[in-house]
Amino acid sequence: MRSKNPANFGILVQFIDNYIDSHGRSPSTQEIAGGTGLSPATVSRYLSHMRENGMIDYSGHRNIVTKRNSIRAAKTNSVPVLGTVSCGIPKFAEENIEDYVKLPVALFGKGDFFLLRASGNSMIEAGIDDGDMVLVKRQDYAQPGQIVVALMDEEATLKRYFPEPKAGLIRLHPENKELDDIIVKSCLIQGVAVNVIKGLS
Repeated sequence: MRSKNPANFGILVQFIDNYIDSHGRSPSTQEIAGGTGLSPATVSRYLSHMRENGMIDYSGHRNIVTKRNSIRAAKTNSVPVLGTVSCGIPKFAEENIEDYVKLPVALFGKGDFFLLRASGNSMIEAGIDDGDMVLVKRQDYAQPGQIVVALMDEEATLKRYFPEPKAGLIRLHPENKELDDIIVKSCLIQGVAVNVIKGLS
């Protein structure tokens, strides 16, 4: 086996850290090679050596974890931004990940979350305004009165959830006194809203 230049270990770790910061995921071997000028075979050999010596956690795919990111991951939660959810007329929430953001666990807790951008004014009396980022805990159930992302015929909306089992209906309540409830026979709950992130105007 060819000798290894110790300086390259630092170059690889720095590239991986920077890539994860920018993209929210680990780079592939090809991406590391392209970013460091090393050949893919050399990168693979170095990664194996670094794993064997406890410098990184690496299973042979893209989930490379450096010591710095291991510490950071324990303190933050990487959350995907999935697009827009309607707070007015229901519309489809595209499941295309636009970006990842890291949220501090100390403020938002740990869990399976995603972020949606609110659109419309139907939830303004709950403090959710047009353009706000809504943090949603991914789950397929909710308690009466919780604000949920509800999917109806491939259209998603953010409303307060009130099941009415005796009537066989679900009432989705907007937090805007000028708007009427949406009454449906069924809907799929995609998650429960747990926090709102606002920009400063």
